[in-house]
Amino acid sequence: MADPIRLSKRLADQLGCSRREAELYIEGGWVRVDGEIVEAPYFKVLDQRIELLPGASPVEVLPVTLLWHKPAGVPCPTEPGPVHDLLAKAPRWDADDARQTPRGRHFARQQLLLPLATEASGLLVFSQQREVIRALTQTRTPHEQEYVIEVRGEPKAGGLDRLAKGLAHRGRELKAKASWQSESRLRVVAKAPRADDLRLICEAVGLEMLACKRIRIGRLSMAKLPVGEWRYLGDHERF
Repeated sequence: MADPIRLSKRLADQLGCSRREAELYIEGGWVRVDGEIVEAPYFKVLDQRIELLPGASPVEVLPVTLLWHKPAGVPCPTEPGPVHDLLAKAPRWDADDARQTPRGRHFARQQLLLPLATEASGLLVFSQQREVIRALTQTRTPHEQEYVIEVRGEPKAGGLDRLAKGLAHRGRELKAKASWQSESRLRVVAKAPRADDLRLICEAVGLEMLACKRIRIGRLSMAKLPVGEWRYLGDHERF
């Protein structure tokens, strides 16, 4: 029996094309192995039936940015593998109007930007796009982040007003814009908050944080994206 070989080599030999063209066909979702689409050029094959779908074009799968509504209680992944597993299993929002067909490469080597604490929910960004990564990791002019926070307790007199100017709490200076959204909900806008800053902000003004949700990063709002679902960043959307 012959040794298994990479699908890309087998396809290149079968089509008489270059190995790179074969890889692009495979990554673009144009190749079936025994009737099943395979998007991994390194997939090992023996004598399986290899088919190139009609209309196939060897076009590179471009980098993308994915937006996910993280549920509370789910830890942010720290390695590329867990990122792929998390997003690949999550449902895509059926109202996503981006003209993209999900491909395996869209979930590979995604960089998590501006992670959330495990107990927090809300807008999370994964990106392969250099311009997005640069925009959200710059430290000189960080983007605003907007949160809705469920709180309990009685606020200190003038605490929210003083917070905008800066408050010292537990050896840290905390600064944010805060206003009441309802009797038990605060709207907080801060730049580059650390993982525990939102809880400290609440403590500094005499409140206990019960839950928090990030609803906006820069100009980009989470809007109607359902909990646990993801969508593509649109071509004309900017942070």
